[in-house]
Amino acid sequence: MAVPPKETPLLMSLNRSKSHAAFARACQLIPGGVNSPARAFGAVGGEPLFIASGLGQHLTDIDGHVYLDYIGSWGPMILGHRHPRVIAAIDEALARGTSFGAPTEAESGLAEQIIDAVPSIEKVRMVSSGTEATMSAIRLARGATGRDRILKFAGNYHGHGDSLLVAAGSAAATLGVPNSPGVTAGTAKDTLVLEYNDCSQLEEAFAAHGQDIAAVIMEPVVGNMGLVDPAREFLLAARQLTERHGSVLIFDEVMTGFRLAYGGAQERCGITPDMTTLGKIVGGGLPLGAYGGRADLLDHVLPAGKVFQAGTLSGNPLAVAAGSATLAELKEHAPYADLERRGSRLADGLKHAAEAAGLPATVARVGSMLTLFLQPGRLGDGATGFPVVDWATASQSDTRRYARFFWGMIDRGIYLPCSQFEALFFSIAHTDADIERTLVAAQETLAEVAAHEN
Repeated sequence: MAVPPKETPLLMSLNRSKSHAAFARACQLIPGGVNSPARAFGAVGGEPLFIASGLGQHLTDIDGHVYLDYIGSWGPMILGHRHPRVIAAIDEALARGTSFGAPTEAESGLAEQIIDAVPSIEKVRMVSSGTEATMSAIRLARGATGRDRILKFAGNYHGHGDSLLVAAGSAAATLGVPNSPGVTAGTAKDTLVLEYNDCSQLEEAFAAHGQDIAAVIMEPVVGNMGLVDPAREFLLAARQLTERHGSVLIFDEVMTGFRLAYGGAQERCGITPDMTTLGKIVGGGLPLGAYGGRADLLDHVLPAGKVFQAGTLSGNPLAVAAGSATLAELKEHAPYADLERRGSRLADGLKHAAEAAGLPATVARVGSMLTLFLQPGRLGDGATGFPVVDWATASQSDTRRYARFFWGMIDRGIYLPCSQFEALFFSIAHTDADIERTLVAAQETLAEVAAHEN
């Protein structure tokens, strides 16, 4: 396990001049100064911090400030940054070459690990990102069924493929552009959008369009409108209705795969989809995604079948090595009970801190993913925290309040998601002491937020 720096203090200075200069330079070269909108600080105000390095559970920015990291590259770093086993695997692969455009035995090795871990996967195809995985899974579902329509849920984000950028969550929701310019009306018309956790809407959609629906794609635990836990009856309804109507059920486990359990959310909930998309952890922090499922479905993919999908860097040797080492470490050491325990402590402490400050809030958590939803009003004025079960309830959060909370935590050396609508992630490198330090910072910060509003 990576050893943290000898000194990991709270910020020694609030000077961020180097990050400011780096962002100004980036804005002249890159749209918005970032290569993904999730990295922009538009939802919390101010400018993004530029990172110099990561080690274990810590990030260091280019101004020299050290933070406890609760985004983990938006999920992949479940082992922490620069885990020795992963770095050694990358180094070994690098010594042999960076890319061949030809098959390697290591690709089959990682495929075996994925198939062994994930209940739904009998065969798997590797790609270079989670977006590629979901795009490819959708095309495969359409090709295998001969149908056009896709059903998704508001607030679920499945990458930036055209047919999926309809009522999207995550960065798209944060920026208020759930229907992105550039997505044609012709593409969007084949995507049905329902509310998450609403069984009656799902039943009505299948009653009206069941013969035309190629696939239902869903996050089995949502991380892209903040953390939203599904009702079991909702997942069961999705499974039963797709089976009854001959549609393909796709679980988007780009976030949850190997994080909520070794077999992902589907292992945890006991419901097996027809296909699964993976990313983030499966690549060990390097660009790698995968989609897999029933063998009869995957055999439609070229060259076994006729559904086209290709990629020059798919199964890249460095990414395969990092992913394989990460999965081996997770299987051998099974950290999920410890992650569950620390997650429970963090969730309970954040809820208590908000209540102590008089701020309505709810904390949603599954395993090592969670979100503190800060909600409108004050407890003393009769406001109460309410459950977040879908985009309609998530979007009622007090985003200005969250922005003040975010910057207060940054000033205390705690790096949280830069949007109310992103889940928090932590790693096996986070200690009990780290959790307690985070809760002390949260108590102080939320008290300051409440005082600022008086």
